[in-house]
Amino acid sequence: MPASLPGSVLFACTYNAIRSPMAEALFRHVHGRRIYVASVGVRAGDPDPFVATVMQELGIDLSRHRGKTFDDLADTSFDVVVTLSPEAQHKAVEMTRTMACEVEYWATLDPTWVEGSREATLAAYREVRDQLLRRIRQRFPVPPVPEL
Repeated sequence: MPASLPGSVLFACTYNAIRSPMAEALFRHVHGRRIYVASVGVRAGDPDPFVATVMQELGIDLSRHRGKTFDDLADTSFDVVVTLSPEAQHKAVEMTRTMACEVEYWATLDPTWVEGSREATLAAYREVRDQLLRRIRQRFPVPPVPEL
């Protein structure tokens, strides 16, 4: 694994219901188990059915996801904490007082703010999903497979 990739990544948002579970699942989809990844929220939220729908379009099952908070973390040793909401950014910065880690803020739309039809809502969720996937691939690129 290249030195530029961390050993562990935590994604955090406000409720661990939409953005951070999407990011965790997408990260795992890209990197498998070679890098430890988890997600939390400042508060625990209820599962969002639109998340399960748009993630299933990529073959990723999030139907069993349940929201977790920073307090629910069994291990707080992460190399990188990526925050996806201002509240999570504030909480992650507080964590750095007792934990040496890099904190990055990725401003990410909360798709629940989008109003309109079911299709308009799904489009907003897809936009968030696709943006997160692009950012993950850019920031945490997959190492090349060595040729035999």
